Amino acid sequence: MNFLAHIYLSGDNDLIKIGNFMADGIRGKQFEHFPEDVQKGIILHRAIDTYTDSHDIFRQSTRRLHERYHHYSGVIVDIVYDHFLAKNWTLYSDEKLEDFINRFYNSLHGNYGILSEKTKNIMPYMIEQNWLLSYRTVEGIHQILKQMDRRSKNESKMQFANEELVEFYSEFEHEFTTFFEDLREHAKQKLLSL
Repeated sequence: MNFLAHIYLSGDNDLIKIGNFMADGIRGKQFEHFPEDVQKGIILHRAIDTYTDSHDIFRQSTRRLHERYHHYSGVIVDIVYDHFLAKNWTLYSDEKLEDFINRFYNSLHGNYGILSEKTKNIMPYMIEQNWLLSYRTVEGIHQILKQMDRRSKNESKMQFANEELVEFYSEFEHEFTTFFEDLREHAKQKLLSL
């Protein structure tokens, strides 16, 4: 899953959300110097990733892309799945997506001192370009995929994955919807155990 899903699956605790959001840039046991709730978010993030990568439905989505994008297929599906979460947000939350996102951005500002350097570096771009809200549209996803492709020096060819998103839109949406119910329950149980 990508940023929006990780934040959403963190429940209502801002520090767990922050930990879950910045976990990709934190290796091994480096997380141990963060506040306890941030640590919980990092652990939750890792549990979500492990569950996602091994889930049959997620793998079904990645297989559709594997021939063209190889090991980048999982990254693309993570982003595509965030699109369907944003697009269908009202099925998952009573809070408006814009309000949810603004609250998260405000919590990043309010907890700036505990953020990782990587998070501090991407935060201005993320907020200025409103990455999380841009997931809601196919064009927004296309822009995100182009940015990701640039970061791979155009090696990944992710900028072209919009073609598969459009061609197999209903298949991806159905897979996301089914998979996300399983993931929500898994994340909920993991949160309770932390």
